[in-house]
Amino acid sequence: MIKKLLIANRGEIACRVMRTAKAMGIQTVAVYSDADAKALHVLQADEAVYLGPAPSKDSYLRGTAIIEYAKKLGVDAIHPGYGFLSENAEFAKACATHDIIFVGPPASAIEAMGSKSAAKKIMESAGVPLVPGYHGDDQDEATLKQASDAMGYPVLLKAAAGGGGKGMRQVWKESEFSAALSAAKRESMASFGDEHMLVEKYLTRPRHVEIQVFCDTHGNGVYLFERDCSVQRRHQKVIEEAPAPNFPANIRQQMGEAALQAAKAINYVGAGTVEFLYDEDGSFYFMEMNTRLQVEHPVTEMITGEDLVRWQLDVAEGKALPKSQSELTLTGHAFEARIYAEDPNNDFLPASGTLSLIKTPTLSTSTSYQNSQSLNETPTLSSQSSVSKVRIDTGVQQGDDISVYYDPMISKLVVWGENRDAALKQLVSALKQYHIDGVTTNIDFLIDVASSAPFSNAELTTTFIDKHADTLFNNQSQSVDAELPAIALLSVLSRNQGTAKIGSLPSPWGTIGSWRPNMGYQESLSVMVNDEVHSLTIRHIAESDNTLNQKAISLKVRKDSESIEVTGHIVGDKLIASVEGVRRTYHFSNNEGQFGLFGQDSPCHFKVLAPDMGDDDDNHNGASLDAPMNGTVVAHLVEIGDSVKKDAPLLIMEAMKMEHSITAPCDGVVRGYFYQPGELVDGGSVLIDFDSDSKGE
Repeated sequence: MIKKLLIANRGEIACRVMRTAKAMGIQTVAVYSDADAKALHVLQADEAVYLGPAPSKDSYLRGTAIIEYAKKLGVDAIHPGYGFLSENAEFAKACATHDIIFVGPPASAIEAMGSKSAAKKIMESAGVPLVPGYHGDDQDEATLKQASDAMGYPVLLKAAAGGGGKGMRQVWKESEFSAALSAAKRESMASFGDEHMLVEKYLTRPRHVEIQVFCDTHGNGVYLFERDCSVQRRHQKVIEEAPAPNFPANIRQQMGEAALQAAKAINYVGAGTVEFLYDEDGSFYFMEMNTRLQVEHPVTEMITGEDLVRWQLDVAEGKALPKSQSELTLTGHAFEARIYAEDPNNDFLPASGTLSLIKTPTLSTSTSYQNSQSLNETPTLSSQSSVSKVRIDTGVQQGDDISVYYDPMISKLVVWGENRDAALKQLVSALKQYHIDGVTTNIDFLIDVASSAPFSNAELTTTFIDKHADTLFNNQSQSVDAELPAIALLSVLSRNQGTAKIGSLPSPWGTIGSWRPNMGYQESLSVMVNDEVHSLTIRHIAESDNTLNQKAISLKVRKDSESIEVTGHIVGDKLIASVEGVRRTYHFSNNEGQFGLFGQDSPCHFKVLAPDMGDDDDNHNGASLDAPMNGTVVAHLVEIGDSVKKDAPLLIMEAMKMEHSITAPCDGVVRGYFYQPGELVDGGSVLIDFDSDSKGE
């Protein structure tokens, strides 16, 4: 019997596991690093223990320390979540040695699937179909290239010990092989401490379909249908759905039975996911088996009505599976959208910073299933109904930091509908209600994907984003003229909220507002919206306190020859604005003068510009390259003094487990590096002293 559970993880998965544990009457213990001392999963746990500094190797990967704390606190079981130690066979063995239940499969099963190449051999022996490829031990570059040449390009290089898209590269032609192999090995070594690679034939129009399997210690096994995870960037999933659309029932059964065959081949116990490539001709091939709970498990929960974490804990206690295959039902359709701190328009570079605003979609009270920010609430999984559902899994709250040290996921938005069309409509609606500021997010990109005709028509492949890039990355700037009155109103109201002082005493000039003794007050205002400067003339019409004693103002806002009247006030983080008699409510954030304004359409980010005093001191005659995000310098690729061509790779950075190449902006000469490999760099820092060949022109 599990009475006390330690969750050896962080963020949304730690909160997710705690939610079910609390519903089962199980006490919970959290672990945390310096970066997570005030994190939501720490606040929600009954107890919490400190592991060390922010880097994972110094905290969340300290298996020995975690087990020692578990013994000290009388913990019965450890749930590893996903990532970190979840697929670490040595950690699972150590738990068993100390009579602590590991909520996961036996160490032998983890070892069997831990190496992709070894897993391929096991699956081949078990009769599970495989993608053609090389899975051997000879890691000489010539051997790997020979196998690739024989298969024909494109091929896919994959880290044998990998997962989550790390250490993976597509190679489209022979000339790209050597550079791609070096990059894949380097990333694999950084992520897994192992540079062993395998090579597979790259299918050009496959779908990524995975089967959720569950096995117990009594010889029972079931599959809980499938998930389509084809929409990916950097080989990492962005939107998942269940069931897979346009997926024949006979293929569902064949793939489900093949997944169970794979699980039984390694005497599997607990929750696992068998991932397949599903080709357009109806054939499917084993990719890998993840011996843990998946990030996207909520969509399976939504279509089955089952709590998979509860299943995990029951099986870990030695109980039989609660249902047989024939008792499982599939109802409706579900989507999960992963909301990341990243910039889709800049190669999905991860972002870090403080979450100055989080406003989530409206949740139905009868279907609410989220990581509540109230420590006294424990939402539960509701039964299916005819009403669409919205669920939010998160491990952060407003004011938290998105750290450079961990995956930049902010939350998971999960919706359910009676069919795919209903669920998709719910997904788009919920995404438009999701307002986040303080960091760049992928929310607008997710809306573009979910709203696109190819996605609506379920034209899914693992190359979906690249194939439809012209549609999904529509960089035409939207006209913000309609929002300028609200922007002007927010700018003035926010400025007036401050209190001017003379020394330490309040100044009368801070309360004078817009009143003038002999004429109406008029001012000029310049705002930068999406890198475009707008010059406005504002005439103050009236100022008053409304019934709630909130300062309300009326303005005439003129741009060029057009003049519009706007009236409104601020309530907390809401701007109530009436523009030409039409009343709208916006959420807003003010992060040290950087504003975010969130209405019904895409958000506006703007700042009020100081008056131009003519102090333009730009005498920099060279070109320097800045860090696009917080991260660590991995390698210098060019010697100091070398001449390079435009777009030549100069430096490799790593951030949030992903590599990024810094390239030359034009032809020029590398004069020096300001940071050495291994050093941590803040976003915006100058990385390279670079002289442009055209600097004298």
